[in-house]
Amino acid sequence: MIGEVPDLSHTKYELVEPLGHGGMGSVYRARDRALDRLVALKIVGTFAASPDAIDRLVREAKVLARLEHPGIVPVHDVGALPDGRAFYTMKLVRGRRLDEYVNDETTAAERLRILERLCDAVAFAHANGVIHRDLKPANVMVGPFGEVLVMDWGVATLTAGTEGESSVVGTPGYMAPEQARGDRVDERSDVYALGAIMSLLIGHGAPKPLRAIAARAMSPEPTQRYATVEQLAADIARFRAALPVEAYREGIGGRLARVGRKYAVPIALVLAYLAMRLALLLLPR
Repeated sequence: MIGEVPDLSHTKYELVEPLGHGGMGSVYRARDRALDRLVALKIVGTFAASPDAIDRLVREAKVLARLEHPGIVPVHDVGALPDGRAFYTMKLVRGRRLDEYVNDETTAAERLRILERLCDAVAFAHANGVIHRDLKPANVMVGPFGEVLVMDWGVATLTAGTEGESSVVGTPGYMAPEQARGDRVDERSDVYALGAIMSLLIGHGAPKPLRAIAARAMSPEPTQRYATVEQLAADIARFRAALPVEAYREGIGGRLARVGRKYAVPIALVLAYLAMRLALLLLPR
């Protein structure tokens, strides 16, 4: 349980306080005595200390160790407690979960920036053969300086080798249909989850092109989604640059609105100039 105090003797770590508790174990704030720094220490719980659970925790540490990216928490160390339970330490992340960070004061531009950084981290993982399988707002941290970090890689799977397992893992609402069925997953399953996160971030009142991007990412049929996270991120970038997006076929009205957003300042200056000229023409001489 989260209340029990793990025995850190024979390690270089000193327990500070518990941070959280999950299905596999617990996470603690700890001090690395050798380097005099605070770290996050993840330990297999006593209730789940089977060989399989220990192997899974070590595997999670190894997956993280191969993903050196600013948007992915780095692993510092891995080891075993005196009772045989596995642990690993990682960077202590300061900030708030995405579902706690986003509120009415978060601007649309900031939400899209967060989404783009999230896509960048996931695309990096995919390029290194790792699929997260449990992307959701609770597994994304936003730091005090705008850092966006993807957390909890405990159910991640590899795209190559013998680890392309097919099992029902993930979170309802963010799991792709094939994932919920227990079918094999690929990068497009993470694309679906990113679409679900995007749908939450943009809300129901978002412009139609943004809603179309999220809808395409969340297509029930994998072949109808963006094939890669990079393609999803590229469409978001096109929207931010006031360019046509692939997911949305715009009409004349939509094109005029998009051009209006892109050139809002010059158009406003021209209209102000024309209004001034008209006013001068109408003034009595």
